[in-house]
Amino acid sequence: MQGDGANRPRARDLGLDFGGSTGPCNAITDVGGVQVGYTTLIDGSGPLSDGHGPVRTGVTAILPRPSGGPLTPVWAGFHALNGNGEITGTHWIRHGGHFSGPVCLTNTHSVGTVHDAVTSWMLKTWSADLEREHLWAMPVVAETYDGVLNDINGQHITRRHALDAIDSARGGTIAEGNVGGGTGMIAYEYKGGTGTASRTLSIGGADHTLGVLVQANHGLREWFTVLGVPIGKHWPEGRLFDTERGSIIVVIACDLSMLPNQLERLAQRASIGIGRQGTPGGNNSGGFFLAFSTANAVPLAELTSARRRMKVLPDDWFDPIYLAAVQAIDEAVVNAMLAAESMTTLKPAGLICQSLEAQRLVALLGTDGA
Repeated sequence: MQGDGANRPRARDLGLDFGGSTGPCNAITDVGGVQVGYTTLIDGSGPLSDGHGPVRTGVTAILPRPSGGPLTPVWAGFHALNGNGEITGTHWIRHGGHFSGPVCLTNTHSVGTVHDAVTSWMLKTWSADLEREHLWAMPVVAETYDGVLNDINGQHITRRHALDAIDSARGGTIAEGNVGGGTGMIAYEYKGGTGTASRTLSIGGADHTLGVLVQANHGLREWFTVLGVPIGKHWPEGRLFDTERGSIIVVIACDLSMLPNQLERLAQRASIGIGRQGTPGGNNSGGFFLAFSTANAVPLAELTSARRRMKVLPDDWFDPIYLAAVQAIDEAVVNAMLAAESMTTLKPAGLICQSLEAQRLVALLGTDGA
């Protein structure tokens, strides 16, 4: 139950070809400067006791720029495939084109607590700037619903848990599956959670990296498709729901010189990435997609009196960027499911939310998809 996926194969380990070339860790952290940290809470067993557990939840923190650096925003774009859920700070991302500070992912009933914690972290981290100028902290905090596997109404996430996730953020290889905000999540009625992947590509004669992280908590079994094969139709046992009741968060990071409107269009391509597994974006599913770029690092407008210069890629160069994002998202969702370990449901009680067994998946991919 408490695995971080370290001993379970990833999609590439099984020979699954989602296309494209990956970075060294095949993770969002392959984008220079991007760091990821987790707080994972797994405690208790037995039937649900509101307010007392069992607890299976957490917080994921994505730092677009290394902790401790100057207050430097990242350019960003946002897209909602279906708005059944919450991700804070996106009104300003759409109008201002940027955000500062971490992106945190958690469960539906902990958004306020995590938002409060990230605000305090930003006030402390950039205290000199915020004390001197009329600046404000506007954190980006997103959620998906883990109430099938977790005592979500107990609101077990504290400010300390959010701060610990930020403080633990690092680059390199990161955990997947039952970790961070993905701990209690379900995807296509298998155990879901946190997944990641990356792509390297050459644009305009320069090498670049794009990475994604997903919190996968969406889909119905009968929709689930891998590399064109309808896995869910071949694997009908262990179903949990009649209708979809989850969401998916996709965060895309890159080092490409893109304007906010271009990053919004990149974020839209996450719809195609998750669509490759068969989801139509159900009514009860929030599909929230955020894209940001670490390129064009400039001070906040409030902290500069000079013109800010930006390099910008031509729109006609974007097709391989879009493809890289779609491929990485498709792979990251499967990585999340392969890394996750089975859990017993709390509501309804006593069912098994089973993991995606690697060898059975490989065997089913040998079918003709009929």
